[in-house]
Amino acid sequence: MKKSAYNRILSRIYGRGRGWVFSKNDFISEFNSDSIDKTLSQLVKDKKIIRLARGIYYYPKYSKLLKKYISPNIDDVAQAYARKFNWHIQPSGDTALNILGLSTQVPGRYIYLSNGPNKVYNINGVELEFKHTALKESNFKYPLSSLLVQALKALGKENIDEQIIKTLREKIDKNMCTKILKDTKTVTVWVYEIIKQICKGNNDG
Repeated sequence: MKKSAYNRILSRIYGRGRGWVFSKNDFISEFNSDSIDKTLSQLVKDKKIIRLARGIYYYPKYSKLLKKYISPNIDDVAQAYARKFNWHIQPSGDTALNILGLSTQVPGRYIYLSNGPNKVYNINGVELEFKHTALKESNFKYPLSSLLVQALKALGKENIDEQIIKTLREKIDKNMCTKILKDTKTVTVWVYEIIKQICKGNNDG
């Protein structure tokens, strides 16, 4: 294994920041397959990254409060699988609500709709399920756009109040608002109007 490949791949991982979930496919355009396999295997041995499941890796976040490494964001894991297998995915309504903190239930299973095959993976004791289906509104550029749309639809227009809008506003980096508004402009009118309210006052553009 060339040391340069090790250092370059490690640099790429560091550059994405702690919490990144990825597969070898995220490097395949720059490195050959054998170099990636050997490097990722060595990085696991060196305890710089964690292997979550076959072919899926995690650059772990550390909690100073808990004094331990924390589990990955399940949506980041789902997106890594989608990139790995070139699937289009979107979260189920209940999954979107859980990820965005709009549900008080602690889920044991996260469900994503997918144009790929039916699959279930176990990630640190949590089931991540992909269900094959004909996707609607699957052409979003940003995963957060899909999360917002699916969560709002799951709640229903009549159940969305100022507290929910405030909660979602706090979840969104203000730098993402312009991108999300552009990304979701073709969704159902009432959903888009709510997204505009969420981004109102949180949008530099």
